[in-house]
Amino acid sequence: MPTLTASSLVPSSFRDLPSVVWTIFAGTIVNRLGYLVTPFLVFFLAARGVTGAETSYVLGALGAGNLLGPAVGGILADRIGRRPTMLIGLIGASAAQGALFLAPGVWTMAAAALLISAAGSTVSPAAYALLADAVDSERRRRAYALFGWGVNIGTAVAGVLGGYLAARGYWLLFVVDAGSMLAYALVVAVRLKDPKGARTTDNQVGEPQEKKDGIGYGVVFRDRLALLLLPLFGVQLFVYSLTEVALPLAVHDSGLSPAVYGAMAAVNAILVVALQPFATVRLSKFPQLAVQGAGGTLIAGGVALTGLADGVVGYTVSVVVWSLGEVVVAGIAAGVVANLAPAHARGRYQGAFSWTWGLARFAALTLGVAMYTTLGPSVLWWTALVAGAAAAVATAALTARVNARTAHELAA
Repeated sequence: MPTLTASSLVPSSFRDLPSVVWTIFAGTIVNRLGYLVTPFLVFFLAARGVTGAETSYVLGALGAGNLLGPAVGGILADRIGRRPTMLIGLIGASAAQGALFLAPGVWTMAAAALLISAAGSTVSPAAYALLADAVDSERRRRAYALFGWGVNIGTAVAGVLGGYLAARGYWLLFVVDAGSMLAYALVVAVRLKDPKGARTTDNQVGEPQEKKDGIGYGVVFRDRLALLLLPLFGVQLFVYSLTEVALPLAVHDSGLSPAVYGAMAAVNAILVVALQPFATVRLSKFPQLAVQGAGGTLIAGGVALTGLADGVVGYTVSVVVWSLGEVVVAGIAAGVVANLAPAHARGRYQGAFSWTWGLARFAALTLGVAMYTTLGPSVLWWTALVAGAAAAVATAALTARVNARTAHELAA
């Protein structure tokens, strides 16, 4: 009978990744286990007597913070280091959780919500840059896929834990959420170090490349290939974000209970957690942007199928399709962006990518909901299908340019 060891429990696609990747993976799970306040924020505000109109101010501030944080986080990651930036974000977001719980009025709640999302979203550009520093270009997709796997594992457990704690007092959500951030901060402080080679110079005689590029996002804006890819990724992320925004609206309008949406979220979490490690190793042999395009098409098709669903079975089919797409694309976009970035600008490239992700979610919350409620659900589903499929095809078409750029960087 074969001996069961710790290494045998690790999916083969991740076994050769360095310890820093596993440390970030473990810290991410701990952090996401405490991702409790945001999903239940509407219920907490209602319990505090906040009206529907006032709730929109708090939620709007929460969304705005997701646009501010990544931009700041990318600059700080390159300027002061990955580890200090992660600590600032985690400790700041933890303090903001307490401020939100104790806030006496709507505007102070909105300010605390802005700080929660802004501080919390500074962490991902630094973490992504640290992952890029730790592994070579061939393994980056797997490192980011492992990171995403940790997010899904933690979020799946948090969904169950949050409902249990909320029934016993909303204060428990805030305690666990803030505590998980501080626990992750402790992991970062004790286990992580900024790599020595994160800030490098060019091979030519003269001033360092980072001084030529400055400390802002000019280095990204001058990269034509990045400016082509980021909007395409943004469209695909917008379509994916509709699963968090428009799907619950569709379930509600079908006359089904909120428990059905909870079940759909569980289906997604189970599929992603179970399949992603195996899909990552199988699909790593194929051109990554072609895989991204195929997965993006699956996501667009699955989201569009929501418009045909009128019961539990129909919604389950749509969720399965876009969940498979999520499994397929895991880690690719972040890995491609990391491979495009000069070593001294990895934080800003990942900040631009995280900002694109935040903008996509914000657009889904605003434009997506507006399309659904004013133009009609069918317009939104058709838009998701056409825009998502077109962006996927355009992304795959850039394979040759990305490969040529990556080969040039490796040669250099």
